[in-house]
Amino acid sequence: MKRLMTIGRILFALPFLVMGVNHFIMTDVFVKLLVDSSFIPGGGYTVLLTGAFMIVASIALIFNKWIPVICYLLAAMLFIFIVTIHIPGFFAPDVSQGQIVEVHLMNMLKDVGLMGGALLIAGYHQYCKENNPQTP
Repeated sequence: MKRLMTIGRILFALPFLVMGVNHFIMTDVFVKLLVDSSFIPGGGYTVLLTGAFMIVASIALIFNKWIPVICYLLAAMLFIFIVTIHIPGFFAPDVSQGQIVEVHLMNMLKDVGLMGGALLIAGYHQYCKENNPQTP
């Protein structure tokens, strides 16, 4: 069971690592997404800060450090993405193009799933700590 949880935690961390790197490589794409469908301030700085957090969070998850805190912060970040990017994206001016709605819906559902996974990992880690104090 412990090996399975380790593999799952690492597999959960990998998309955040890739997306964090993408925030640095494709900053202009993410800035356009913010400008088109969100009211989050900061533009490029917000994109880079978010990317840096995703990279740090994924490394912490891979090395089993600060698991509950990192997972709660990831869940909060994903919730903010859903509320400020994906939901407003449904009402963007160019929403008449069906593909835009589908992209926002897919990304929102992905973020809901990742948010659930983050909360599950945090909860399981805390449960193990409480019931077996020797758990790292």
